Amino acid sequence: MGRTSAARQSLVDSAGELIFERGYAAVGVAEICTRAGVLKGSFYHFFPSKQALTVAAIDDYWARQRECWAELLDDDRTPPLDRLRAVFAANVAAQTTDKRDRGVLRGCLLGNLALELSAHDPVMRVRLDQVFAEQVEMVRATLAAVAAEGTIDPGRATAGTARALLAQLEGMLLFAKVANDPGVLETLWPQALRLLSTVDSD
Repeated sequence: MGRTSAARQSLVDSAGELIFERGYAAVGVAEICTRAGVLKGSFYHFFPSKQALTVAAIDDYWARQRECWAELLDDDRTPPLDRLRAVFAANVAAQTTDKRDRGVLRGCLLGNLALELSAHDPVMRVRLDQVFAEQVEMVRATLAAVAAEGTIDPGRATAGTARALLAQLEGMLLFAKVANDPGVLETLWPQALRLLSTVDSD
């Protein structure tokens, strides 16, 4: 049972890494199996398709990211706005580490897949939309706490504002990826603060 579980997780990990490196279309099942150390003939014991494996990789990526976000956003010892800043800073730190360790900045796996697949893969589009909706709700709840302490107008503690902040984050990650330069992200938080002070309520 343990070996089966380990093989499945190895496939998920390998798919996530390879797709993050090169994109969904450029990676085949055989290469994923080779990276995972799993026989290609055993692949379909775990997943009915590469699409299903990729959805599992999305879930795995988001589970790890969500754990980090929840830890930062639920920290009652820290003012709510600083918790949100910590989430943005964690994203910047991850990109900086990526560039240092790999020589290339990969951006966000979720954003990358949304750009590549959402127009023609409805299964992937729905799952990505669900993940982004979870992110929006986490940020919206934090904005409500920021508003409750009087730091921002309550009319800005909305899903629309949360979505705009996440769009700022994803967009800047895209610019940083294109430039292959984490320095692009230096203005990310100051721009987010400006967005908070100017975004109209829903």
